[in-house]
Amino acid sequence: MVGAARSRTGPWTGPPLTAVGFGPAGILSGVTTYDAIGATYRQTRRPDLRIAAQIHAALGDAATVINVGAGTGSYEPPHTVLAVEPSPVMIAQRPAGSARALRATAESIPLADDSADAVMALLTVHHWTDLEAGIGELLRIARRRVVILTWDQTVQRGFWLLDEYLPEVAAFDDTRAVAIDRLTALLPGFRTETVPVPHDCTDGFGAAFWRRPEAYLDPEVRAGMSIFAMTDEAVTRPGLARLSDDLSYGRWHERHADLLDRASLDVGYRLVIADL
Repeated sequence: MVGAARSRTGPWTGPPLTAVGFGPAGILSGVTTYDAIGATYRQTRRPDLRIAAQIHAALGDAATVINVGAGTGSYEPPHTVLAVEPSPVMIAQRPAGSARALRATAESIPLADDSADAVMALLTVHHWTDLEAGIGELLRIARRRVVILTWDQTVQRGFWLLDEYLPEVAAFDDTRAVAIDRLTALLPGFRTETVPVPHDCTDGFGAAFWRRPEAYLDPEVRAGMSIFAMTDEAVTRPGLARLSDDLSYGRWHERHADLLDRASLDVGYRLVIADL
């Protein structure tokens, strides 16, 4: 288990943090993905306060936090001391006054061991090129706790958008999703929490619009979702056309009438929390 033996490398003595470049070979394909889905993040991926409260509660009483795979800074608590992010497009959209950003990858973080009380990694592990190396780095730089937001593909595969309209995307997600069991096998002292998605969620991630299906027909909304950014439009176009027709003729609302009064829904998102 990665957490069983945490290396001790001592203080960071390399180049200034702001000068650190990309990590392992092949990372450019991953950065390209971040760049593609990052262009509209400020418009479509605004943090939801209810999800933020759950994430911040999971961080506990940590006085210092490092955000790995930080993107534009969504859900960072005020005591975030550093954001680790490989994409310059994402970094450029971070708000003024947010934590300093280090351009680096999760698999190779140029920081000393035990650099912060807690490390968080939100909706990012599925983009990593080496999960074991990335988790090893989180465990190395965290003193007390690691908090990861991910999704359970066995649950999310049943989400109506994937199940009824985009089965090809579901099949693609099968190849990139990190199984919960695989993730937790790398983490000591873990527990998991379900993250219900509110019907009016302000953060436009993949399943955020489970009660607002019209949103998936908006190209700007889709541009902020990796499931669309990483899938050829020719693959998704037929399914979206069927969704458009079903909405026009009321078929979607008839089929999913049970969702229309729901305040929130479990569509597979999970917090994995590890105490070190």
